[in-house]
Amino acid sequence: MAKGFRQASERDKKEQERLRNEGEIPKHVAIIMDGNGRWAKKKGLPRIAGHREGVESVRDIVEAAGQLGVDFLTLYAFSTENWKRPEEEVSLLMRLLLKALRDEADRLHKNNVRLRTIGDVGRLPEEIQAELSDGIQKTRGNTGLTLILALSYSGRWDLAQAFRAMAAAVRAGGLSPEDVSEQTLATYLSTAGVPDPDLLIRTSGEFRISNFLLWQLAYSEIHITSKFWPDFRRADFYTAVSDYQRRERRFGMISGQAGVSGGSSSYVHRLIKSVTGP
Repeated sequence: MAKGFRQASERDKKEQERLRNEGEIPKHVAIIMDGNGRWAKKKGLPRIAGHREGVESVRDIVEAAGQLGVDFLTLYAFSTENWKRPEEEVSLLMRLLLKALRDEADRLHKNNVRLRTIGDVGRLPEEIQAELSDGIQKTRGNTGLTLILALSYSGRWDLAQAFRAMAAAVRAGGLSPEDVSEQTLATYLSTAGVPDPDLLIRTSGEFRISNFLLWQLAYSEIHITSKFWPDFRRADFYTAVSDYQRRERRFGMISGQAGVSGGSSSYVHRLIKSVTGP
């Protein structure tokens, strides 16, 4: 029988409640999980050891995000550029991914998590495609956190496949070039139906988005941590959310136009709750 997620400790529950009281919880968090290899090298271990420990971080962050009330969590698990790594490492990564999918599908389902994927998954080994299909099918009716695994994914691939699909629709007469808008393009992306990320987290201290969700990250708040992904756990996730809550999201407008979201909204949120109660 599949084990469920761990119950949050009392300390953890208090931290989650504090964040909910402080301000808005991001609806969609995207994470570039970087630094597995460097974590292993620093400890004198083979690179695959870093990837294995990274799976533990994934489990902890999925649990924390679901408990906190995040609606969507997108994890950059394997990029199209990662195919260029040494064949032995790619093979080990594929085996680790297969094992993780087999181990976690029932756990996700038991905890009302819905699984989705984005990317050129047709390049993945058939065994992995089958496991993904089974997991997606098993969890499709769940209503809690939606976990999106970006596998064999890149932002440029996403835009290119969207352009091809729109061109085919125009050629078939189902779409007029004059009707193509930003909203139209969004419906052809692999993330169609998913809100753009409110918060992007990147581990390992790198200051780049590495071809991830190029269209969707247009107005995302970015949190960079120097921690390698295997060391990134729920306390670090809460720090990122707290950082997000201190931002003022203006979307190109000036203060006051964009409504209450992040930043000063934390004060407003607390003031309203102090008057009206929880």
